[in-house]
Amino acid sequence: MIFEDTAEFAAALPRMQALVGLDLGEKTIGVAVSDSFGSVATPLETIRRRKFGLDAARLVEIIGARAIGGMVLGLPRNMDGSEGPRCQSTRAFARNFDRMHPLPITFWDERLSTVAAERALLEADTTRKRRAEVIDHVAAGYILQGLLDRLAVLRRQEVHDE
Repeated sequence: MIFEDTAEFAAALPRMQALVGLDLGEKTIGVAVSDSFGSVATPLETIRRRKFGLDAARLVEIIGARAIGGMVLGLPRNMDGSEGPRCQSTRAFARNFDRMHPLPITFWDERLSTVAAERALLEADTTRKRRAEVIDHVAAGYILQGLLDRLAVLRRQEVHDE
């Protein structure tokens, strides 16, 4: 099921299961995963895109191997907040994946996530070649961490409201 609202997504998540975050590019998919507590995102791998079925099959392998309970896709909005063709492509990916796997899916505004990932890699004195290899899954880590931080705020609000 696809959720636009983060609170509704949070309510649909199973307890104590990891999440997966994706940075969908035209040529690659950056993948990051969280711990089962939903507190820390870790970059995992970059999938070279081929066909949707092959890409989705690799994601299903990761989901099964890591007991993933939900998925967040980076939504590449324009700087003015509007949605262009890349957002449409991301939403289409989500719809297609939703048809083949019953995982709760949501989106996270990914503006500047790649810039932040690049900056972090530069600060870590990563070589240009290594940055090219890891930038996509590091960006996925930023996307996933953004969602995890928001979910933590929602959990604190629930406790406070009780």
